Amino acid sequence: MTANIVKNLCYYVYQMASKILFGTAGIPLSCNGTAIDAMETLNKLKLDAMEIEFVHGVHMKKDYATELKKSAEKNAIALTVHAPYYINLNAREKEKIEASKKRIIDSATIGSFAGAKSVAIHAAYFMGQENSIVEKKLEPIFQELVAELDEKNIEISLAPETSGKKVQFGSLEEHLQLASAVKGLRLCIDFSHLHAREKGAMKSKKDFEKIFETVEKSDKKFLQGLHMHCSGIAYSAKGEKNHLPLKESDFRYNELMQCLKEFNVSGILICESPNLEEDAILLKKTFENI
Repeated sequence: MTANIVKNLCYYVYQMASKILFGTAGIPLSCNGTAIDAMETLNKLKLDAMEIEFVHGVHMKKDYATELKKSAEKNAIALTVHAPYYINLNAREKEKIEASKKRIIDSATIGSFAGAKSVAIHAAYFMGQENSIVEKKLEPIFQELVAELDEKNIEISLAPETSGKKVQFGSLEEHLQLASAVKGLRLCIDFSHLHAREKGAMKSKKDFEKIFETVEKSDKKFLQGLHMHCSGIAYSAKGEKNHLPLKESDFRYNELMQCLKEFNVSGILICESPNLEEDAILLKKTFENI
């Protein structure tokens, strides 16, 4: 069995295997072409994944997404999607909620044509309301979204993402509650967001262990096929400010990699550092050398 066949096998069954696939948030900086061209670049870099960044809108067409899927499969690259930033499922105006739902469905639809596995979503802002009230509002909305995707036979998972600011819905506990209440949701854990949300909370390996122990206590299955984000990060008293290269921040990525291995996590880890592939490679090599 060739190395490429083995890698392709991992691409299709990563949810069941104890394997982490590492990749970039968008086209690697060293690629001077399109997302399709990026698949070959990532393969040459010995990376395994890429997140399609729809953060400013879903502008990719079905035909292009289909060609992207072919290139991803040829180069054994797993894909995820990041939905647009302009989403607030707790907006005061009904039309803004409906527009947010449409952006999620559009992201999932085009992502599925590209063969992506899951869609990271910044779900909502609290808008001055109690956390529990917002959570209860989100549950029926996500049930509706999951049902619509099922009805349309769109094979992709929605993955609300932990957020870096306290004004946003997005603590780990809030997402575990939501994923437990809505069958079919997947977790997207942004470890750097959790670090910034609590003003530098991840100070030791034990702090990362608490994350995984909390997930296990909720449902161990959430640690399989996990959608993950990681980067260096700057923060203030209000939470996340901006992403940084890993080595220019206080984010303890070594300890995170140790915990991923010890807790037998599988899934896709997307690096959002400004130096993209450099830090994605650093994360992968650190993980492999443990």
